[in-house]
Amino acid sequence: MIPTKSKSLKPLAITFALGGFWDTIAGFIYIFAIGTGRPIENPPIDPFYAVFLGSFFLCFAYLQILASANIRRYAIIVGCLVLGRLFYVIVLYSFMLFAKGFPTTFWFTGIIDGTFAMLYFALPLMGGLRITDLFLPEKHKLIE
Repeated sequence: MIPTKSKSLKPLAITFALGGFWDTIAGFIYIFAIGTGRPIENPPIDPFYAVFLGSFFLCFAYLQILASANIRRYAIIVGCLVLGRLFYVIVLYSFMLFAKGFPTTFWFTGIIDGTFAMLYFALPLMGGLRITDLFLPEKHKLIE
């Protein structure tokens, strides 16, 4: 079991829920504004991929919002989102810098998601969790 400390994980839980709401907004934008009824020409992609991406945003949002209710128990989800958001930010800015014609209008999402990733990494440590709590779940006895 994750050790109980006197430090609070409430800031992490609130930030995690806010990240879930951010992903909900992004999911609806991708599904209903970007991916529906129009070809995406800049960058050129099939609308299916925007709807597909939107469905992942909604899945991540669901995980974040529900996990925030018991953040200590679901700390591994925080670790997964740290890795996922950092990867997204690195890929996004790499494309904006090096892919000719890639729109730079996405810079603000990189800032928001980068901020969430840093908070998801710092707040658990400030709340008394260890790095291993975020990335390696502890074994629990199934039968005692």
